Amino acid sequence: MTSETTPLTKRDATIEFDVLAIGNALVDVLAQEPDSFLADHSLVKGSMTLIDALHAEALYDAMGPGVEVSGGSAANTTVGISSFGGRSAFIGRVKDDQLGAVFAHDIRAAGVHYSTPATKAGPPSGRCLILVTPDAQRTMGTFLGSSSFLTPDDVDASLVQRSAVTYLEGYLWDEPDAKAAFIYAANLAHEAGRRVALSLSDAFVVDRHREEFLDLVEGHIDLLFANEVEICSLYETDDFDVALQRVSGHCEVAALTRGAKGAVIVSSDAVHIIDAAKATRVEDTTGAGDLFAAGFLYGFTHGYELAVCGHLGALAALEVIGHMGARPMVSLAELAAPLL
Repeated sequence: MTSETTPLTKRDATIEFDVLAIGNALVDVLAQEPDSFLADHSLVKGSMTLIDALHAEALYDAMGPGVEVSGGSAANTTVGISSFGGRSAFIGRVKDDQLGAVFAHDIRAAGVHYSTPATKAGPPSGRCLILVTPDAQRTMGTFLGSSSFLTPDDVDASLVQRSAVTYLEGYLWDEPDAKAAFIYAANLAHEAGRRVALSLSDAFVVDRHREEFLDLVEGHIDLLFANEVEICSLYETDDFDVALQRVSGHCEVAALTRGAKGAVIVSSDAVHIIDAAKATRVEDTTGAGDLFAAGFLYGFTHGYELAVCGHLGALAALEVIGHMGARPMVSLAELAAPLL
């Protein structure tokens, strides 16, 4: 396939990064556990539950052997973009502690620009405890720690202005200062002629902030990422087609994932149906949505047709569900070469 348009980063010499993501800076801890483990710890399967420091310590102690890696939804997306060969950056807060150092080193080693100063005060660095059940579903207990205290002061205005797309993680919407940081970044991006993207992140997040998210989508967002449950929650309907019609008039592009049903890409003048790539093995669905966004954003910022962007997203999601963890284990650039 050939590019439909010139890559965004080549249209403007002042653009240094394809995507700047703003989100929770967390260290992911992944372990395989039976369904009974979730019941024992009062966790809703397939959801993300916010937990406090004491619960996080108790849950961590009860978990079996696991994998620890820097994470967070938007951070995973930036690593995926880097694996495609794109240029990505991340803004997220950690504390000046051991986990904070692990996060910073790991994300930089993955090729992502990260320069947010570590804070010396406040709660410790955040972590996400991810429990993968035998059906490959992931359930998350998240202690946000210092990551949730992001403020407008943490947003590097120059970094926003030098990025083609600023990508916002819905998980971060719970704190007032973080909301202010999002609006500040979105305004900076639009003033510089850039685009703003949002991931709805989780249906429970949407339920808590529906009206604010609707205002955000209609007033500040160009590119929206959501799964079927999240988009239906946003528009308070059980009918995906109804939600599809509603969102089509509210932003430039909506990329909606549907698990085994694939994805639907909606713009003002077209709807693209993206078939799910057939998986030979599903080990862990952690990060599937994050990596779909990575593939889509890489394609979008490099000028590919929306359908191709969707296929790149599906390809990245397929790779990540085949193993434990939310990061690609092979070069996504090499996997994508036959499509481009």
